[in-house]
Amino acid sequence: MVCLGNICRSPLAHGVLQKLANEAGLNWEIDSAGTGNWHIGEAPDIRSVRIAQKFGVDISQQKARQFHRNDFDYYDAIFVMDRNNLRDVMDMAKTEDQRAKVSLFLFDSEVPDPYYDNKLFEPIFRTIEARCIELIEELKT
Repeated sequence: MVCLGNICRSPLAHGVLQKLANEAGLNWEIDSAGTGNWHIGEAPDIRSVRIAQKFGVDISQQKARQFHRNDFDYYDAIFVMDRNNLRDVMDMAKTEDQRAKVSLFLFDSEVPDPYYDNKLFEPIFRTIEARCIELIEELKT
């Protein structure tokens, strides 16, 4: 899961998908990263932590990291939250196989960045949760 700073959207998606995968008995390793380097080593935004906690997801132990080229080799799928992140990640890809792993989290739509609007955190959590439920069904086979 990739967003800009790895403190709002991608930690939520990381936490929700990991929880759902664990509940489904899937041995998946989920991670998140940001295309920017501003928050490396920091915990997720407290608003993301709180909204996740409200819905039974603990993301408090996550630490922000920057997306790295090695992630293409390590992960089977890379989901990005918006078109800017899509462009940045695709620019890092060296091969068609790497590019094929990358897609928008919401197909042809973007997950808005809630950083500047507190009211967006709950609707974005709900959007992310709904998509993660779909991803479990799509990817578990």
